[in-house]
Amino acid sequence: MANLNRVQLIGRLGRDPEVRYTPNGTQVVSFSLAVDRIWKGQEGERKQATEWFNIEAWGHLAEISQQYLKKGHLAYVEGELRNDQWVDDKGEKRSRMKIHMNGLQFLEPRRQDEPPPPPMEEPATEEPF
Repeated sequence: MANLNRVQLIGRLGRDPEVRYTPNGTQVVSFSLAVDRIWKGQEGERKQATEWFNIEAWGHLAEISQQYLKKGHLAYVEGELRNDQWVDDKGEKRSRMKIHMNGLQFLEPRRQDEPPPPPMEEPATEEPF
């Protein structure tokens, strides 16, 4: 049986992308993405909830994300679900789910004075810290 780990999201950035670099110099970007869920309640009233997702991009996608994405921008993000696990300073085990981005589409119209973003055909690469 084949395995599948794929996530597709459309939402708005909750913050500007934050940049860091691996010891090798590979750029890594992280940001949060807000995705709204809308439904009707039992009495027909409109209800809404927002789900927040942590997104991480490496290499070429990190460079493009950092250059073109800003807080509030609407974007389509594709990737796979990852679970980070670590031990904190107090010795407690911690974990956090994130989306490892391997595809991106800008859904915001660009301003006339902005150059078009480069093609995003290169696969994202990952290096351990």
